[in-house]
Amino acid sequence: MGFESVLQEYFDSVITETDFIAKSYTALSRFGFTGENTIASLCVCRDEIAQSARSIIARIWGEPFNLSSLAGMCFAGRTALLAAMHHAPGGDGRQRHVYYALSHIAIRGKGRVGICARKGIEDSTACGALNAFQKELGERDKGVGRGVPLPTPLDPDDIEYSLMSARLFREIPCGHVPDLLELTRISQRVIRADLEHALTKVLDAQQSDHALITGIQIHGPDDNYIWPGECYAMVDGNTLAIEVT
Repeated sequence: MGFESVLQEYFDSVITETDFIAKSYTALSRFGFTGENTIASLCVCRDEIAQSARSIIARIWGEPFNLSSLAGMCFAGRTALLAAMHHAPGGDGRQRHVYYALSHIAIRGKGRVGICARKGIEDSTACGALNAFQKELGERDKGVGRGVPLPTPLDPDDIEYSLMSARLFREIPCGHVPDLLELTRISQRVIRADLEHALTKVLDAQQSDHALITGIQIHGPDDNYIWPGECYAMVDGNTLAIEVT
């Protein structure tokens, strides 16, 4: 099975990463968001192959505020979100924020899900953190014979992975070990939900408008693609759907 076949089988709609970000900008501009009056924030994996999204956002919106963690998880918290808010232009008396939140997965030629090539490395994994967690779930499940294990305690030497594992564990039914594609979809939903929850604690609809652009970043053999998830803007307290396909 080739790359295109995998996309058709597992994703109902994909768009190149460049087009996804450009089309989201065009759609949001209709609601008053521009590169001059809006600050972008980004929540993607720390993986170097995920940083192409940051580069494209920087060209279109200006340099984004970095909210990223392993696997794209949203662990920045209230202080980081407030910092981004305080950096919003607000020249016309109203702040505007756009948040890009993406999980990611690689698909190599012949439909090899989770596999990518890196500089000097023929076969590598993406997302590496999710791949490690998925294997850990499977190995522990076989080892103890009692289903999915309880999450490990917070490891001060591996804080982000510990937080990621504990957070994702909450979304996985007992005894179930998802494959990497399913785990990527779970992480995408978690990233969105956690960011939405965090924003309710800091954003004031009376003073600011914001947009949330989510999806799954797909590393293909020749380009990066995006499967669009939930995309919408909140303008004057009203929710407006955003079309980016």
